[in-house]
Amino acid sequence: MPDESAPPVLLDRPENGIAVLRLNRPQAANALSLELQTLLAQHFTNLAADDTVRCIILTGGDKVFAAGGDITSMAGVGPIEITKRHTERVWGPIQHCPKPVIAAVCGYAYGGGCELAMLADIIVAGEGARFCQPEIRIGIMPGIGGTQRLVRAVGKVKAMRMALTGKPITAHEAWTAGLVSDLVPDDQVIGTALDLARAVAAMPPLAAEQIKECILLGMDAPLETALALERRANAVLFASRDQKEGMQAFIEKRPPRFEGR
Repeated sequence: MPDESAPPVLLDRPENGIAVLRLNRPQAANALSLELQTLLAQHFTNLAADDTVRCIILTGGDKVFAAGGDITSMAGVGPIEITKRHTERVWGPIQHCPKPVIAAVCGYAYGGGCELAMLADIIVAGEGARFCQPEIRIGIMPGIGGTQRLVRAVGKVKAMRMALTGKPITAHEAWTAGLVSDLVPDDQVIGTALDLARAVAAMPPLAAEQIKECILLGMDAPLETALALERRANAVLFASRDQKEGMQAFIEKRPPRFEGR
């Protein structure tokens, strides 16, 4: 039986530099209640400010990543109440987290669960995973990025098909469409995510943050603007100790020791 007294989000630090956030509402298929969303945002705020954390893994259960929004909390409310919930503020710390984020998805990521996964920088999916934006089936539409991030990830026609039919796509279809970065057997999802997080955490964190920022800001900017952003960010890194250490270690043919300075 699940421990109903446990918080809806669990934090673990399995290795130096790596934090794992696990959605923990198994009795409700990890539906994204307001309490869960608030706690998740608090964790991301804290981890973003923690210099010992270099990579964050976000995951759910073995059978479900997240089932989406908590429909029972939305069924009887009106537009003013929905607006006053300001989900964009709640999800802001996840969207703007400067640390690399890896989503490890087993089972289904539906509705808000799919939108949550798309906030990650890397998505590792098990072969049994499913992705879906089913909001149209209950008379609404995706409201926390499902139309905008999805079209940027898979293109217009695939995003339209998912959002207008509410039908799920398989992990293999998500891989082909470019929605996920890694497709592995279900029992290897967490291990693969940890391997990736370990590799990212071993890199210079200042460079990792600059790379993430340039990719996210540049992807919707004109190419010349994005290239200028990239050049400036690259130049700034030459002021870091990690740049000096990385190049000297390369010359001396030894492993670098990056300190994030």
